[in-house]
Amino acid sequence: MSKLVVASYCTTFLKSEMLHIYRQVTALRDVQTFVMTKKVQNNERFPFDDIELIPAPRPNPFRHGWLKFVERQPPIVYRGEYQLLANLLERRGADLMHIYFGHTAVHLLPFIECWNKPCIVSFHGADVMVKAESPDYAAKLRRVFQSVPLVLARSRSLEQRLIVLGCPPEKIRINRTGIPLEQFPLVRRRAPEGGRWRFLQACRLIPKKGLATCLRAFAVFRQENPRAKLFIAGKGPLQPILEALAMQLDVSDHVHFTGFLSQPDLLALYHSCHVFLHPSEMPADENQEGIPNSILEAMATGMPVLATRHGGIPEAVEEGRCGALVDERDYLALAAEMKKITRSPYSFGEIGVLASESVAAHFEQRFHIAQLERHYREALEVANEAVARERSERPVTAPQFQPERAAAK
Repeated sequence: MSKLVVASYCTTFLKSEMLHIYRQVTALRDVQTFVMTKKVQNNERFPFDDIELIPAPRPNPFRHGWLKFVERQPPIVYRGEYQLLANLLERRGADLMHIYFGHTAVHLLPFIECWNKPCIVSFHGADVMVKAESPDYAAKLRRVFQSVPLVLARSRSLEQRLIVLGCPPEKIRINRTGIPLEQFPLVRRRAPEGGRWRFLQACRLIPKKGLATCLRAFAVFRQENPRAKLFIAGKGPLQPILEALAMQLDVSDHVHFTGFLSQPDLLALYHSCHVFLHPSEMPADENQEGIPNSILEAMATGMPVLATRHGGIPEAVEEGRCGALVDERDYLALAAEMKKITRSPYSFGEIGVLASESVAAHFEQRFHIAQLERHYREALEVANEAVARERSERPVTAPQFQPERAAAK
């Protein structure tokens, strides 16, 4: 039996923070996939052989203006993308399209509604946020939900958010993005000599990551532990603000902004640190976390995690077993947990081992990839059943009575 052919659609393949998508696409085994994208980035970091670069349509100013301003057609139509996509998918023999991110599905909505094969959409966190520049985003999301057989969510918290946004619960499937455990070997941690604790947060430097809370908690912790250090691995727009805050808190000499790290360098940093911090918080635009991959990676290497009760984090970090959770923005509570775990050297080491075992039990990549492939097949079955049901429910049109033929008889 031939393999199911899935088109993996991602507008940019891939931004540096999209490692989880790369892992998913490259780990598929029982289905065949190719990537559809408008732009290729970081090709040296994310090499992939089968990429279909969607060509820019030839401009026709008169047609573009007529469709946009007179007929009020959506961008995918007036930009001429619709037929390009249809031709590409037909040429590749795609059975199904997996669209990464809800906002991309909103852009592709006219195509999703008219293509003669099914699409599924996966939601990752930022795509459930409030979009001030697009007041009809929620309404268009509801149309997306109606038009696809299945919707994938990275966490239970995202599932609940999708239901609030109007997605039928029966369409949602949890699809966690697991990690390749063999790339993150366990190192049994021991308490450092002389209080030289090394804390780490690895993430994009953006508001929902709670980095200001992390810095404030570290400043409180350092008052009793002057030899401690904090490493912040990643890049993002908040870096100048965070550096200024570190100076204001008088901890800048003990906080190291490493910038973006390669996977080998990040792994070395994981192994050299003792406790992982990730105090995520809900910003005003409701851009919430799924389950941060860096938390899973740190846990796999044997690091306890101190984080917040935010998004999907509690689904990965079991309180008292893998680390501790505090309320969002409560830096004093986070500092208290930092003191508590470092005052119990034996418990600290055991919690790290339990964290690694928990990731192995619940977030192993091969299991979740096999689950994703099952979701693809289910989506195709659901779509085929819907088509068959629609055909069976169509009214049968009786042949019209033709009086001239009746008279002839």
